[in-house]
Amino acid sequence: MFQTFDSASSPEQGPPRLAALRRAMAAAGYDAYLVPRADAHMGEYVAPCDARLQWLTGFSGSAGFCAVTPDVAGVFIDGRYRVQVRGEVDPDAFTAVHWPETTLADWLIGQLPDGGVVGFDPWLHSIDELRKIREKLDPAGITLRPGANLIDPLWDDRPARPAAPIRVQPDDLAGETHASKRARLADPQAHVVLTLPDSICWLLNIRGGDIPRNPVVQAFAVLGPDSAVQLFTEAPADAAVLAHFGDVVTRHPYHGLRDYLDALKAPIRLDPKSAPESLRLTISQDALREAPDPCILPKARKSTAEIAGARAAHLRDGAAMVRFLTWLDAEAPKGRLTEIGVVKALEGFRRDTNALRDISFETICGAGPHGAIVHYRVSETSNQSVKPGELLLVDSGGQYLEGTTDITRTVIVGKPTGEHRACYTRVLQGLVAISRARFPAGVAGCHLDALARFPLWTAGMDYDHGTGHGVGAYLSVHEGPAGLSRRSDTPLEAGMILSNEPGYYREGAFGIRIENLIVVQDAPALPGADDRKMLAFDTLTHVPFDRRLIDVSLLSTAEQDWIDRYHAATLSLIGPRVDGAVRDWLTAACAPL
Repeated sequence: MFQTFDSASSPEQGPPRLAALRRAMAAAGYDAYLVPRADAHMGEYVAPCDARLQWLTGFSGSAGFCAVTPDVAGVFIDGRYRVQVRGEVDPDAFTAVHWPETTLADWLIGQLPDGGVVGFDPWLHSIDELRKIREKLDPAGITLRPGANLIDPLWDDRPARPAAPIRVQPDDLAGETHASKRARLADPQAHVVLTLPDSICWLLNIRGGDIPRNPVVQAFAVLGPDSAVQLFTEAPADAAVLAHFGDVVTRHPYHGLRDYLDALKAPIRLDPKSAPESLRLTISQDALREAPDPCILPKARKSTAEIAGARAAHLRDGAAMVRFLTWLDAEAPKGRLTEIGVVKALEGFRRDTNALRDISFETICGAGPHGAIVHYRVSETSNQSVKPGELLLVDSGGQYLEGTTDITRTVIVGKPTGEHRACYTRVLQGLVAISRARFPAGVAGCHLDALARFPLWTAGMDYDHGTGHGVGAYLSVHEGPAGLSRRSDTPLEAGMILSNEPGYYREGAFGIRIENLIVVQDAPALPGADDRKMLAFDTLTHVPFDRRLIDVSLLSTAEQDWIDRYHAATLSLIGPRVDGAVRDWLTAACAPL
């Protein structure tokens, strides 16, 4: 099994660890100290050795941070984690803070006096993040002071830094050689520092295993004006990798980046959104140039080969999901299944493809009330039975050499209530609205997000997460810069792969989420339309929705037609990949509404 079910949180450890941190703060002269869920690469995912926020607080979510003063320890979490955090941290030691409604700067101003000093590790905060905080703290007389990390000396059993082997990603799957990528992205006027592991892996057509569920190499890189690359990593490289690198990629120790930059005389370019503050402090202001990571947008615009790979991965994964859902429909009504049993079975069906490299994240399997915990992770402690009459939310994905998948299906065990069907149908209407969207070039995800929410809004409902995120090509399942949310202001472009996942969550009762992956493409021409460039979405995921939960009376004719076409395409594409009872189940599941 890739997934484990050990408890990710130890709330009872929080108070003594917090007390030790406060003693270290006092010794360092800090009135507050910041503990982010971040590493020096500023990505969303961190290795176990960098999970400092979880070590201190017990909170295991993928986003958040803690700000500690002598009297209060605020754990900042967004809408996805407001239920989860209550079960993972000691409420007597830590206070949950709703973020981004309450910003860190505003919270600190409310906690600290004029002259207060806030300590932080400059390797764990981006240049841009600290700049925005200073804009508010400086007028309030509060100082941000970089210093040594205070958590690491307290963490006696801290895991070692990962160093999984580097693997070559074949050019025919990447769609472009690393020589071509390096040549077109090099800045002839500057050395470009890359800190995001997925940017580096994409640029060099390599993959790794340093971050759980993400096939990346934990590394820094410098792309020179001549397109040569200096790679800073401890990951081993065999003869095939060295031949792939040739004489244009030079390997250095992981911790050698600062010394290398110190020796450079030419301008050095950093992305302030992803480069740690420590690098800004290292580079002289005369040499520093700020500009976006040059890999971010090209990586998001998938090549023809990457899109073909994504389609192949989704067909393979779709067949595994259909086998799983057939099994679930037969087993769940018997009343013997547990959440862990469901997760194990699903991973087994994916393993049966003989192509699964990893799961793309820890499978979310929430029965009944657990479905309302947006990023619920089942453990031996939380595991519960899958009961008849309850909704079961399963959000999962696989990492395949050709691509990364991410799919959510919510199903009913037994007979649904009218409330189940009404809520599910409104969520499905939101997914259909995004799937059918046609929009001009220049439109961003923030302009489309409301389409998914409108059917819920009309019933006074909503959800506290974005509608969609970018997805990598056998890389991170969450990939920037584009997305579908109120904060996603990057214009959508052809080739971008996104999730489409509206939801609805009723705490203590149930959760509903339905998710497909979609790819942006040029929209088909319309008779009589002007020549304005238009874009649309094509759906990559093909797995039936639960027809038992669809209230057809709520659907428009256009919505019903789209669902019927989707199911017909699913039967056509997945049907040849399954047989017997599974094919019979699929045929029934894809019948017209």
